[in-house]
Amino acid sequence: MVSHKTPRIFSVLFVFFACFVSPSFSRVSLSVFPTTLTRANHTVTVRWSGVDSPSDLDWLGIYSPPESANDEFIGYVFLNASDGWRSGSGSVDIPLVNLRANYAFRVFRWKREEVNYRHHDHDHNPLPGTRHRLAASEEVRFEAAAGPDQIHLSFTDREDEMRVMFVTADGAESFVSYGLDAARLDHLAATAVRRYERKDMCDFPANSSIGWRDPGSIHDGVMKNLEKGKKYYYTVGSDAGGWSPIHSFISRDGDSNETIAFLFGDMGTYTPYATFYRIQEESRSTVKWILRDIESLGDKPMFVSHIGDISYARGFSWVWDEFFNQIEPIASRIPYHVCIGNHEYDWPTQPWRPEWSYGVYGKDGGGECGVPYSIRFKMPGNSSFPTGTGAPDTQNLYFSFDAGVVHFLYISTETNFLRGSDQYNFMKADLESVDRNKTPFVVVQGHRPMYTTSNELRDAPMRERMLENLEPLLVQNNVTLALWGHVHRYERFCPLKNLRCADVTSNFTSIGGAPVHLVIGMAGQDWQPIWEPRPDHTDVPIYPQPERSMYRGGEFGYTRLVATREKLTLSYIGNHDGQVHDMVEILSGQILKSVDDNGKILESGGDGVLVEAVLPWYVKATSVLVVGILVGYVLGLITRCKRDSLERSQWTPVKSEET
Repeated sequence: MVSHKTPRIFSVLFVFFACFVSPSFSRVSLSVFPTTLTRANHTVTVRWSGVDSPSDLDWLGIYSPPESANDEFIGYVFLNASDGWRSGSGSVDIPLVNLRANYAFRVFRWKREEVNYRHHDHDHNPLPGTRHRLAASEEVRFEAAAGPDQIHLSFTDREDEMRVMFVTADGAESFVSYGLDAARLDHLAATAVRRYERKDMCDFPANSSIGWRDPGSIHDGVMKNLEKGKKYYYTVGSDAGGWSPIHSFISRDGDSNETIAFLFGDMGTYTPYATFYRIQEESRSTVKWILRDIESLGDKPMFVSHIGDISYARGFSWVWDEFFNQIEPIASRIPYHVCIGNHEYDWPTQPWRPEWSYGVYGKDGGGECGVPYSIRFKMPGNSSFPTGTGAPDTQNLYFSFDAGVVHFLYISTETNFLRGSDQYNFMKADLESVDRNKTPFVVVQGHRPMYTTSNELRDAPMRERMLENLEPLLVQNNVTLALWGHVHRYERFCPLKNLRCADVTSNFTSIGGAPVHLVIGMAGQDWQPIWEPRPDHTDVPIYPQPERSMYRGGEFGYTRLVATREKLTLSYIGNHDGQVHDMVEILSGQILKSVDDNGKILESGGDGVLVEAVLPWYVKATSVLVVGILVGYVLGLITRCKRDSLERSQWTPVKSEET
C-alpha cells in the first residue's frame, strides 16, 4: 500500500532540487579525454557544452580524489580561458601529475552578486563560489598508479655514494638498479620507506581536509661503491609495481679541479591551474635555463643548491607533488640540495621562538611544521630538532660537504643559531676544520639574509643576531661567499665586515676575512618589497643604492658557480634571455704570490676578488672623474693581461641597478 505521505515527500524533494540545483545542470555536458593517463601522456582535454548565458565567472574545478567536497578543489580554471567560450562551449588542456588518486572535474556557475571578498586567495582575489554546480565529469586515473615517481638525487656523507629518493602509492618493496652500462644495470640497492600522516601536520591548512592529501610513500636508496667521475645509469621501482625510465648521473670526484653548481632560493612551483595560493610561473623558466646549462656542460659532476622556500606548498599537499615532478628532469640527473626556509617551517608554536623573534616567525609554513621537508629530502649529516608536537623531528637543518675545490656549508635560519647552540657549534667546528689546500674556497648558504638593502623590516631583529653571532665565524674563517635567499631579488655586496666594505678601491692587498655576500632569492616567487626607501620619500628607493650594494636587479633567474683551484666565478643568469647579467670572480689565495726585497717568492693569504658587470655601471664622481675613468680603464687592461703574475688581489668597483 502506498503511504499518503508519499506525495508530500516528492514535493519536498522537488522543492529541494529546484532551490539548490541549477536548472542548467541537466543541460550542461562535460567530458574528459583520455580517462587513463601514463607518465608519458598525462595531459587531459576537458570539454563542455550547453552552458546558458555564459559568464566570465563560470569556472572548472579540478578534484582529486573525486569524492572531495565542492569547496575542496585542488585547482580551478575559468571557462573564458577557452576560445569561443561565449558560445557556451569550449575546452581546455590540463597536464596532471600522479596524486595516487583519481581525478574528476566539475563546472560551476559563480554569480557576481555572490562574490565574497573575505574568502580570497593569497593575492586577495576572491576564491570562486561552489553554490551552483552545473556538471561533473567521469573519473580520470593514472595507469600503474603505484609506480615510482618524483625521482631526485642527493649526496651522502661518502664520496663513493649517491642517494636517490622517489615516491610510490603503496610503499611496496622497491629497489634501485644501477651500473656503468645502460644495457647492464648489474647492481641492486634496496630502499627504506618513510611517510607522514595528517596527524603529523601542526596547523591549518596542512592538517585540514582542504589541504591534506595522501603524500604516498617516500623511498630512499643509496647507490654505493661508485667509481670517481663516471657516468652511471639507474632505474627505480620493482617488477611488481613497475620501473621508472632509465636515468643517468655523473658520480662525485673529490680529486676534480673543477666545481659546478646552480644556486638559488625561493623558486616555488608552477601549476597549470590557479589554486589557493599564488603559483610561481617563473619557476618554469629557471628550470628551463638550468637544463640548458646541464646539457651544454656535458658529462661533468654538478649539483643544485636551493636555499629555502622550496615548493611554496604552505600546507596544500599536492603542490609538493607538482614541485617534484617539475624538478625531476634536473634532480634525476644531478644532486638537488636544499636548506630550510620560512615557508617550509614557520608556525606560531614552533619550539625555538625567542622573545625578539615574535615578529619574525609567523604562519608561513602553512601548518606543515617542517615535516614534508624533513621526510621528502635527505641531506648529508644528521642534524635534527624536535617539533614539539609528536611529529617526526625536523631534519636537514645544517650540513656540509666538499665538491671539488669548494667546501659548502648549509645552515638553518629558522632554528637556533646563537652562540652555544648545536648549530653554532657545528658551524664553528666545520669552518675551522676546512682544509684550504684541498678546498681553497668556502661557500656558506642559508635562507634569510644577513645583509640586504631591501626594505624588509620584519627580519631586522634576526639580522642583528646574525651579525652578532654568525658574522664573526665567517670573518675569522675567511669564508669566500655567503649566499642567502628570502628576498626575491638579486643583490651583490662588496666584501663585508660589520656593515662596512673592506675596500672598494681599485687595488688593495687582500680581503681575507671579508666575505662577499649575495642575495639570490630570485628564482620564481615574485612578491617583493621595495628597496631601502629614501627618508624623505618612503615610497621611492634610495638611488644610487647604498655604497655596500654593488649590484642589484629585479630579473628572475639563478646563479651558476664554476670554480677551479685558481678561480671561482659566480654568474647571475637572467630568465628573460638566459644571459649573464652580473659576475664576480674570486681568485684563490693559494696562487697569489709576492716577492720580498731579497727576491724571495712569498705565498699570499686570503682570496682576491675581481668583479665584472655586464650591464651599464656607475662609479662615484670625484673632482677628477674623467681622468680617473681613463686611468682606471688603462690600469684595468694592464692588470687583466698580467693576471698570472699578480702581486696582489684587485677589486674593480661596480655600482648599478637594473629595474
